[in-house]
Amino acid sequence: MSDEFIKVPVIGTVVAGHSGRLDDYKGGTTSIIRLNPDIPENAVQGITEFSHLQVTWFFHLGSDEDVELPPRSPRDNPAWPATGGLVHHNHRRPARLATSFPRLIRVDGRDLHVEDLDADDGTPIVDLVAVFQEMLPRGPVTQPSWPTEILKNYWVPACERPTYG
Repeated sequence: MSDEFIKVPVIGTVVAGHSGRLDDYKGGTTSIIRLNPDIPENAVQGITEFSHLQVTWFFHLGSDEDVELPPRSPRDNPAWPATGGLVHHNHRRPARLATSFPRLIRVDGRDLHVEDLDADDGTPIVDLVAVFQEMLPRGPVTQPSWPTEILKNYWVPACERPTYG
């Protein structure tokens, strides 16, 4: 890997929401993105006119030792094809960054209340912006079948988890 780095500020932190590095059942959860005190409250002026945010966050529960770029099967399931580390949406990529698109519920000062943010409590937020439809992918989005299979329970609310036994 390159030894070139950039410095990225942390602009806020996730409060509440998920905890514990779950692979699934991320849906239906309300979280707060609490902006740091040095971010002026008027930095989000007008944001309530938008339904969703694009939030970039840091996988703080991972570590540099977790980075894994060679091909491997998602979730170590041999039923799914081995793909390179830059294909996977997890903490094992070099920068350990993720992007989520939670629904904005309301804003209270520097607290942005959101639903379906798949970052854990305490997660550092490095950027956020209102979602513009025109900035989403243009044209058809294609993918193999395995992401749909692997993520079938991703947005299921935790209260709807299947029980076994």
